[in-house]
Amino acid sequence: MAVSTFRSGRLPLFHHPLLPNKAAATGTRRSVAGLKKLNGRSSSKALFLFAQYSQPSQSQTQQQDRFSSRLQSSIENLPQLMEDIVQTSISTGPRGALRLAQGIQAFVGVGGEWLADVSRSTNASAGIPSQLQLGLLSPLYLRKLFERMGATYIKLGQFIASAPTLFPPEYVEEFQKCFDRAPPVPFEDIQTILRQELGRPIDSVYEYVDPTPIASASIAQVHGARLRGSQDDVVIKVLKPGIEDILVADLNFVYIVARILEFLNPDFSRASLVGIVKDIRESMLEEVDFNKEATNIESFRRYLEAMGLTRQATAPRVYNHCSTRRVLTMERLYGVPLTDLDTISSLVSSPENSLITALNVWFGSLLACETFHADVHAGNLWLLRDGRIGFLDFGIVGRISPKTWAAMEVFLASIATEEYESMASALIEMGATNKDIDAKTFARDLENIFSSIQELDTEVVVATARGTNTNATAVSANIIVDERQMNALFLDVVRVSESYGLRFPREFALLMKQLLYFDRYTRLLAPNLNMLQDQRISIVSNRRSNYRDNFR
Repeated sequence: MAVSTFRSGRLPLFHHPLLPNKAAATGTRRSVAGLKKLNGRSSSKALFLFAQYSQPSQSQTQQQDRFSSRLQSSIENLPQLMEDIVQTSISTGPRGALRLAQGIQAFVGVGGEWLADVSRSTNASAGIPSQLQLGLLSPLYLRKLFERMGATYIKLGQFIASAPTLFPPEYVEEFQKCFDRAPPVPFEDIQTILRQELGRPIDSVYEYVDPTPIASASIAQVHGARLRGSQDDVVIKVLKPGIEDILVADLNFVYIVARILEFLNPDFSRASLVGIVKDIRESMLEEVDFNKEATNIESFRRYLEAMGLTRQATAPRVYNHCSTRRVLTMERLYGVPLTDLDTISSLVSSPENSLITALNVWFGSLLACETFHADVHAGNLWLLRDGRIGFLDFGIVGRISPKTWAAMEVFLASIATEEYESMASALIEMGATNKDIDAKTFARDLENIFSSIQELDTEVVVATARGTNTNATAVSANIIVDERQMNALFLDVVRVSESYGLRFPREFALLMKQLLYFDRYTRLLAPNLNMLQDQRISIVSNRRSNYRDNFR
């Protein structure tokens, strides 16, 4: 086998930012100056200062009044809090105790890892890293704890990774590594669920079901099968046994914690902590309702038919007669992920054209379809054997308003043209705020981010291997890139925007995440393509010019 690498040049879409923290440096200088000034005061002035503050001041009186008001409000809200806790505990039932035991076991396991790492660090001369000093609340160990806790917390970790406007950047970066993988459940358990859901013998619906799963995640398991009668090849997505009980117990616990935190600290209420938890709950429960996923697939298929795109792309057909809330039977598509360069080159003459098709179909769905596919990683975006693009797994979808997408279009176009005032105006249009924002100053801050971006250290690794029995040579390629660099630009844009009081909808993060996926495919399949400027890619609506004029 021969392996070669080459480095790419400037990326077509994103580059790594280096944003100096001027505000932090200024704050440090002011603090030091203030300390020197205080140390220079005479003792008599210090005594006078002490005497002055020993008397109740107007500000102290106001603080006492605010405390009294907050206490009165807490007393009034206490009965509602207790009622919520009782009702939530009743709905959780005995399963709550089981999850508590499992949680303790996970906590002890990760705690043991942390103690072992601390022990190794204490023997080193460098001392204990800050990551270890935070204990299980550090991003690394919290992510490990979530993975051990199973389905709910894995999904919660993925939510954190996709919501940088809500969580600190260190946690967003770490939870990008939160993998949804789980050992398969026995095939006998899958058969039991199929019989229960279908209400009839399995062999009356399927001629054959492969007992070895194609894939197994925390929530569902997928098996290949063949339908009786039509002989169609299908895949069966089955909700794992007991997963709904686990979700209800876990989400109820998270809800109670959020309610208590809001009760103890009103600042959490202003941050809509309970509202965030309710959004997470709704998102997770949608993902385990396969009727909703079937609706998402059929909506996307209708979009393809209405736009005349069925020869360019497809999504699996849903077989409704053998699909329920816990079982989803779909057409089996045969193809390869968009990262399999060797096979793609054997299927189509121009991998670049296939990528352009995928981009146009996905961009078009943002407004023309009820929902858009919000998880286009390589496992869910395939090139099929017939040359079409296959969109798989519609468990995670997003919804975007025309107003938000119009602003997003301007934001993307501004990245390509480096028009920072338009970029600032678009972000202000997307973000919810009650502040008056100086768009020109905001634009200068954005320009500082983008102008200081260094080229991403990207390598495309090409491996060749000659077959043992033939002279054929197989070629495969992969991208080696630091994902922290990939996310750094987005996080810096969010961080600067938040300093101006902007709060973006979750759809903004979902859209940006998909663009990062497409950026990776672009570097592999079409390294010279700029997806924001290429005329063959339609990312704009015919209303863009009107909205853009309004933003100026």
